[in-house]
Amino acid sequence: MGDTANPHQQHKIVILNPKGGSGKTTLATNLASYFATRGPPPVLLDCDPGGYSLRWIDKRPASRPPIHGVVGYDRNTSCDNFAAEYPEAKEIIVDLPAAVSSEEIYDHIYDASSILLPVVPSEIDIFSAARFVAELLLFTQLDRGKRNLAIVANRTRQRTKSYNMLTRFLTSLKIPVAAHLRDSQVFVQAAALGLGICEMPPYKVRKDMEQFELIVSWLDRWCSRELDALIAEEIKRNAGREVIAPVAALRH
Repeated sequence: MGDTANPHQQHKIVILNPKGGSGKTTLATNLASYFATRGPPPVLLDCDPGGYSLRWIDKRPASRPPIHGVVGYDRNTSCDNFAAEYPEAKEIIVDLPAAVSSEEIYDHIYDASSILLPVVPSEIDIFSAARFVAELLLFTQLDRGKRNLAIVANRTRQRTKSYNMLTRFLTSLKIPVAAHLRDSQVFVQAAALGLGICEMPPYKVRKDMEQFELIVSWLDRWCSRELDALIAEEIKRNAGREVIAPVAALRH
């Protein structure tokens, strides 16, 4: 994809899935609340004309850590823009709508440090996700070597046929699975209050936070993932030279 370096060291996180109902906004708002409680205030960019993430922010109690809510469906989402507008923000969370064209997807992900694809366990959603991953790799030139794409298995119920189907599908993709989020009402309850599950009473969210923090852990490794990708690319680039150079030297 060319140079995707982020000179401002802001962590751009893009959440996308072409199918509605996969839990993109739920994931985006919960990440925003988590990073807000950790500080400083993150940017939550709502690219859906429906404005669901911004409605969630409107419900948010004034006593809770702030989040910069931004209308994003009619603007450029590059890191350069937000470095100037929100220089203190460490995270830029982009909540994309369903049915986004390949060209639009590329515009959003070319400088993303992390990309999350939430998938729910249903045959239709799995088929849609499989086609979308192929589209990401083929048409948006997403480079797996950059290691910036992960799956979030969403609204899962273990020991069900649909869960087993999802597990087989995720294994076949050879893309890391950041976490398996349960089909839990606590996400609905938190959203109704303008909160994330990390802001709910601990006894209600203990099991859900165990998985959610796995997502945060994967995201927090974004700098090391970028470095690992650069090192791997450099090793690949120089591998042939290490073998050829001694042979060439023997001829002299």
